[in-house]
Amino acid sequence: MVKGNKTSATEEKDAAVEQISGETSEAATLEKETRPPQLTAEDLLRSELDGDVKIRRAKKCKNVTHGVCHILATFNNTKVSFTDRGGAVISWSTAGKNNFRGSRKSTAYAAQVVVQDAARAAMSHGMKEIDVRIKGPGLGRDSAVRALQSVGLQVNSIADVTPIPHNGCRPKKPRRA
Repeated sequence: MVKGNKTSATEEKDAAVEQISGETSEAATLEKETRPPQLTAEDLLRSELDGDVKIRRAKKCKNVTHGVCHILATFNNTKVSFTDRGGAVISWSTAGKNNFRGSRKSTAYAAQVVVQDAARAAMSHGMKEIDVRIKGPGLGRDSAVRALQSVGLQVNSIADVTPIPHNGCRPKKPRRA
């Protein structure tokens, strides 16, 4: 018997039984009639869609193992974005995205939740090691870094990139009394 699909194997078996007995048994004919035809997935989809089948590819995983975590902690909000070394954003999150509203957005707990949300998305793209860059004077600075370490990312370096004015803007003119 030649290897093939199941229908050809059972048909050959039925033919052999037919030759031996000389007649087709009623059970064999009944089995042939009740057995559903073997259809492929493409046939099933084609019958449902009544047209050509379009197979969509899944989104590619970025597979970035080393990246940069940018944390912006202001007095009113906390924003986190994970980028690759070139600066292309892989994942991001804010306190507002995680349903913190009003004065709750500026808390240390909100910063922790924001970092965990963005870190999980970045880790799903393969991120394992990060450099952290913190900007701003907000309450979520320390808790954000602790949350990064607790999620399971390896923190290589932490840098404070808060902009500092070097004698900045021109002061107001003195008041005359």
